[in-house]
Amino acid sequence: MPLNSYIFFLFLTTSPRNTFFGIRTHSDRIMATEHITRTGDEYNVELLPSDDDAPSLESSWRLNLDAFQLPSSTGGRHDGRTRFSRYFRTPRKERRVSEYYKKQERLLEGFNEMETIHENGFASGVPTEEEMKKLAKSERLAVHISNATNLVLFVAKVYASMESRSMAVIASTLDSLLDLLSGFILWFTANAMRKPNQFHYPIGKRRMQPVGIIVFASVMATLGLQVLLESGRQLVAKSGIHMNSTEEKWMIGIMVSVTIVKFLLMLYCRGFQNEIVRAYAQDHLFDVVTNSIGLATAVLAVKFYWWIDPTGAILIALYTIATWARTVLENVHSLIGRSAPPDFLAKLTFLIWNHHEQIKHIDTVRAYTFGSHYFVEVDIVLPEDMRLQEAHNIGETLQEKLEQLAEVERAFVHIDFEFTHRPEHKCN
Repeated sequence: MPLNSYIFFLFLTTSPRNTFFGIRTHSDRIMATEHITRTGDEYNVELLPSDDDAPSLESSWRLNLDAFQLPSSTGGRHDGRTRFSRYFRTPRKERRVSEYYKKQERLLEGFNEMETIHENGFASGVPTEEEMKKLAKSERLAVHISNATNLVLFVAKVYASMESRSMAVIASTLDSLLDLLSGFILWFTANAMRKPNQFHYPIGKRRMQPVGIIVFASVMATLGLQVLLESGRQLVAKSGIHMNSTEEKWMIGIMVSVTIVKFLLMLYCRGFQNEIVRAYAQDHLFDVVTNSIGLATAVLAVKFYWWIDPTGAILIALYTIATWARTVLENVHSLIGRSAPPDFLAKLTFLIWNHHEQIKHIDTVRAYTFGSHYFVEVDIVLPEDMRLQEAHNIGETLQEKLEQLAEVERAFVHIDFEFTHRPEHKCN
């Protein structure tokens, strides 16, 4: 059956992390997709026929999306079920079916994005160089505002800690001290990334982002452990806090003001896509939570029971450790070369296949994390008798298309004349 009569979709039943996604084709470009199975993790590639089997003569070698769509929905949902079968479907199955079609819709959107690159020569929504400069300037402004605010709020919280002598408020103040330290770490990271060095860092310094965030998160988790130990000591010693009405008013006023300012900064920093600025947003949100808990437990300890204050400090410490430990794990995964999800590999495969008519086979498509973005490795097969100049131009333009994707930092395209050879790279 002609190639244009089909389009492939991934069955994402779990969350597989395969580093290989391949397509084997014949010279007439009739496609046969591989069924990839792993123990415990499995996904299939399925071809869905269209209603019209007659391909157009123009660009008939391309995968054409115009004739394809998801099954019609009933009542706003894609279920594909009969009236009788709906009575035997459990809520869990309903949810799985709904999630399946949502993934299919996202995959179709990705294919449409790849089509835009083929038609226009560039990805939609890509900012211009002038827009990138303005964005970088606004990101630096967000970092500077956050650092300056952290310094002012730290001084205010030191005064509140001295007046209240509350362990929960002290824990929140120590958190602000580490905000200044971590802010310096993130500022240094962002500043280093803006100064490229082709000799010492030939592929750029983008990996400094997750490294800086890991250092930041490690320091924050260490703070949580220290507060946890000190609060436990207070509980054992049964030592409470004592404040007069004036000290209590000052403490409440300062902590409420700090919480409001941090909340506004969190909303401001969340509007950026830069990982470092978003790390500031996460830190501001964390401060809103810890300041609220610290204020509430300090007031309750004065009004009711002494042990509420160290208990609140313990809650802050546990929240600190859990939050930043999760952040460390997320950024470690981005540095260890973890495979991209199958739907992203499918987008890449679609883009590669539609790149040029002379691509006879797609041998391998790999995408893996190497910092905050993906590195992509592609092996394509061209005719054996093709001139070197033409083969080079096909590979180079494909590489440029791949590097236009926002998720891709660098792409490598390898050209071959057959695909029956053994793997060309060692696997450790």
